[in-house]
Amino acid sequence: MKGIFVAVVGPSGAGKDSVMREVQRLSPNVTIARRVITRQVSDVTEESEGVDQQEFLRRANSGAFALSWQAHGLSYAIPATVSNDLARGRHVLANISRRMVGDSKHCFKPCLVVMITAPIDVLAARIATRGRETADDIAVRLARAEDPDPGTLDLVIDNTGALEEAAKKLLAVLPQPSNANL
Repeated sequence: MKGIFVAVVGPSGAGKDSVMREVQRLSPNVTIARRVITRQVSDVTEESEGVDQQEFLRRANSGAFALSWQAHGLSYAIPATVSNDLARGRHVLANISRRMVGDSKHCFKPCLVVMITAPIDVLAARIATRGRETADDIAVRLARAEDPDPGTLDLVIDNTGALEEAAKKLLAVLPQPSNANL
């Protein structure tokens, strides 16, 4: 069985990384793609590697990324090495930009698109708690919190309840392997 690439999208503050970590905790057949970002990674809960723009461009030019995009004034990428996990039958969860859904579906087959969301007041509180953005930055992020085209989504999860409930909803759409090379 080949693994499934799960493009996890949603507004800032929805808890995408938290849900992904909980899914990984509950299932040994799931891995999280470690994004490469052109900023210092200060949040230990974020599955990212911080690099400078020069290193990012060097990797991009060498073919090290399966997907890359610009958002919030930064460069983001998913390493091409996620294909190794998929080939071994592991499901790969990746926190990506909503603008990258089409590219994800083109690059990875099979690919599921899962939106994790929460009410606007919850998003605002969670973003403020991170301490990375100014009030103006938070307002901009919240203004972009609208849903993508519903036709692109395979599952929508409201992450205002217990984290384990959200994770179990995502796991319910992933086939469990009979004998994957974990």
